[in-house]
Amino acid sequence: MDEARTAWRSPRAASTVALIGVTDPVRLPDPLAALVALPRGGTLIWRAYGAHLKAVPLRRLSAAARMKGCLLLVAGHPRCARWLGVQGLHLPEYSVGKHFEHGHVYSLRDLPPGFVITAACHSEAAIHAAARAGVNAVLISPVFPTASHPGAKTLGVVRFARLARLARALGMAPYALGGIASASDMRRLSGSGAAGIAGVSLLLP
Repeated sequence: MDEARTAWRSPRAASTVALIGVTDPVRLPDPLAALVALPRGGTLIWRAYGAHLKAVPLRRLSAAARMKGCLLLVAGHPRCARWLGVQGLHLPEYSVGKHFEHGHVYSLRDLPPGFVITAACHSEAAIHAAARAGVNAVLISPVFPTASHPGAKTLGVVRFARLARLARALGMAPYALGGIASASDMRRLSGSGAAGIAGVSLLLP
């Protein structure tokens, strides 16, 4: 992974490559460890599905992210940002456009100014749904074979680029997610229209 980390930490790449780190319940479950591995200015999506969030640890994590100049987005707890200072929300594809998520009301009117919403998308229909829901950025996946979903059908660069163009046309930033584990993977995405990359692998030792 060192070659890829050098690529997105280099001054030349800093202006063109944005990174969204994603936690994983098996490979990278600790959001603080993920934040430590994330470069300054990046974004962290904590996939907290099923987690019982406690106010004090979450406030500390949010404060640490702000001190590092990073955004902290939480998946699985839509209302926590309203009272714990989290800067954004990540929606799985199945919940995009729904009015309820894990028993909590989700409405753009309820969100604080500057709040960021990202969504997972695997198809054109999902990207259209994300645009209707007011999402800021979409994580389009899986681009390449990934350890998180072994055996899953991949999009490849050409189809990813087509979906990325659609997302941009609808006013959303497209990020490539899935199997991006090296600098060569990043080079394959050059010219695809990706606003950046997202994933777990680039945060691992």
